[in-house]
Amino acid sequence: MEEPDNLFYVCNAATDVKVNHSWYIDSGCSNHMTGDEGLLVNIQRNLSSKVKMGTGEIVPVAGKGTLVIKTKLGKKHIQEVMLVPGLEENLLSVGQMMEHGYYLVFGGNVVDVYDDQSLGNRIVRVQMTNNRCFPLTMMPAGELALRASVSHCLQTWHKRFGHLNERSLKLLENQGMVHGLPHLEQVSVVCEGCMLGKQHRDSFPLESTWRASYPLELVHTDICGPMKTDSISGNKYFLLFTDDCTRMSWVYFIRNKSSAMECFRKFKAMTELQSGYKIKGLRSDRGGEFLSSEFNSFCAEVGIQRQLTMAYSPQQNGVAERKNRTVVEMAKSMLHEKSIPYEFWAEAVNTAVYLLNRCPTKSLNKVTPFEAYTGRKPGIAHLKIFGSPCHVLIPSALRHKLEENSHKCIFVGYGLCEKGYRLFDPSNRKIMLSRDVKFDEESLWKWDNVQEGEIVVPIPAESQNCEPRLDLDSSLQMDAETLVQDEPSQDLDISTQMGEVSTLQDGSSQAFDHTPKKWRSVNEIMTQCNMCFVEPENFEDANLDESWRNAMKAELEMIEKNNTWTLVDRPFDKPIIGVKWVYKTKLNLDGSVQKNKARLVAKGYSQKPGIDYNETFAPVARLDTIRTLIALAAQKEWNMYQLDVKSAFLNGVLKEEVYVEQPQGFVQKNEEIKVYKLNKALYGLKQAPRAWYDEIDSYFTKAGFKKSPSEATLYIKTDEGSGILIVSLYVDDIVYTGVVEKCLKDSRMT
Repeated sequence: MEEPDNLFYVCNAATDVKVNHSWYIDSGCSNHMTGDEGLLVNIQRNLSSKVKMGTGEIVPVAGKGTLVIKTKLGKKHIQEVMLVPGLEENLLSVGQMMEHGYYLVFGGNVVDVYDDQSLGNRIVRVQMTNNRCFPLTMMPAGELALRASVSHCLQTWHKRFGHLNERSLKLLENQGMVHGLPHLEQVSVVCEGCMLGKQHRDSFPLESTWRASYPLELVHTDICGPMKTDSISGNKYFLLFTDDCTRMSWVYFIRNKSSAMECFRKFKAMTELQSGYKIKGLRSDRGGEFLSSEFNSFCAEVGIQRQLTMAYSPQQNGVAERKNRTVVEMAKSMLHEKSIPYEFWAEAVNTAVYLLNRCPTKSLNKVTPFEAYTGRKPGIAHLKIFGSPCHVLIPSALRHKLEENSHKCIFVGYGLCEKGYRLFDPSNRKIMLSRDVKFDEESLWKWDNVQEGEIVVPIPAESQNCEPRLDLDSSLQMDAETLVQDEPSQDLDISTQMGEVSTLQDGSSQAFDHTPKKWRSVNEIMTQCNMCFVEPENFEDANLDESWRNAMKAELEMIEKNNTWTLVDRPFDKPIIGVKWVYKTKLNLDGSVQKNKARLVAKGYSQKPGIDYNETFAPVARLDTIRTLIALAAQKEWNMYQLDVKSAFLNGVLKEEVYVEQPQGFVQKNEEIKVYKLNKALYGLKQAPRAWYDEIDSYFTKAGFKKSPSEATLYIKTDEGSGILIVSLYVDDIVYTGVVEKCLKDSRMT
């Protein structure tokens, strides 16, 4: 007898149990088999395989099909089940189950079936019967959840849609709301990206609310941020607009909340032109960016009705708040799924808004926001998993024949006005657009390889003791000696020299002359090149260094000396402005440290116009005026002087009533609840430049100076005879010149 091509083995056990829906787990069976054709679907009959029974009899296989079983988790499919006519029992092959990724553990008169190597998720437990068989009933049971060769198409599209929930995916498929979506099988799999980005408390029941009847009748808006990590473009916030009628959303990325007004202007012009409707109402919270006088006046001019929430009632702006949460959760899920750095949060948010406009929502009936707004059904065949590595085609015009045809990038979004994908190029850290892209959606990009470029200057180990080699620097040293000998000698007092040296070595003070030396050793130059000054970013870091603590104390002493503030009880009807420390290391011309400067700055961005300040403008000298003054002094051969007013802004007297918090680290003991009332301006206040200008202007007026009618920062004072003194202001820098020495001397002393 000729041996067949494909030969399978089966052990036909004798049993008294005859149940059509019972399947026996058999290690002697090389393939799943059944004799009941009614249990299979999609039967393939063009097979030439044969089965050798335990008695030696060879039986031909009538076909191979798929077994469909019902479980509590939906329909499951078991592939490659052979149809063997005359077989009385249904057999499950242990070997085929192992090939499909299952793990079977026999022992204790039971067999446990697991879906992975960790043996942590048991699918089913089968009890051994009296005749030493393991029958498995393929009927709905309490803990039955058999998985065998189930397609993961749903999980792939779940990730492509930015981790959209399965109910919405099935709704897209069943209602035919998009083009290009294949048939999706239900799979019970816990998505780690969703758990990391979306898990939250159960929602509260919602009450029915009024809905807009046509697009742009009511627009919801809110700002989300600031983000801890800046985006690639340096943005910290995103501004979201949502149409109440269609639930269509638009997103704008901004660096400061003050940019909300400009974004709303652009949004209004774009949407009204595209849709043909007019914005009738705008609902937002009571954030300062939405309550500015400019924003209110603009809405009043165009006739937009404002709907503001009550204090501490974000539920009244629930649509915008919930949309922000949905967008952020989807963005977080996409970032965590592919382990993408947080600096790409703006790209993830932009992609999330793009996808949500093409996803179903409970607020609409069987249409997506995109279709409700545009009237066109969206296509989604182009969607890819966010953060997937890809290969981008390099145009032939940009490469020669032997160069690579493509290079690797990372997919970070979709083009809005262009038909292409947004791709991040790690080699130059730029975003590019392309349509010729091949994706690898199952892979992860190794972000550890993408690092910012660093400049490393090696420091020689002997840099502190080595001397320059004579053969390299002999000519330089000879020229230096010649120049030094040609220079006239200076008679200096020995005690003065010793005192200056001891002062520099002691470190308590520094020399006044910071002009760099003509000649310095190579060691000193290399040391300066390798020096790096790290300024503290917050009070906690600065408080660890004695020099910075002294700098902060000096700043407070200057404030107290100028009578800048007064400690008072906290008012309940006035806003309190915060303060912060700003640190700066000032250097000499030769690169050495001059001093550490700590400046106490008010958080002026929290001030509101009309309440905390009125005018902020302060005039400064034009460059033409400075040039003219220098030319006049040169032509008249006058001496010219320049001075900088120390802590100039602390001298400006405030007209408004302003309160600030006590500075961090210097809160008065037993007076923690009190605040400072400002008598004079503080750096960072909106009106500080104006207050300083008013103060210096009044001083010059009292001193007999006359202001130029065409230049607000130019003052002239004339003396009896031919004496004249000209002064020009540029904020806290003063330049003056004149012809009478007495006037110049009096000005310097003042």
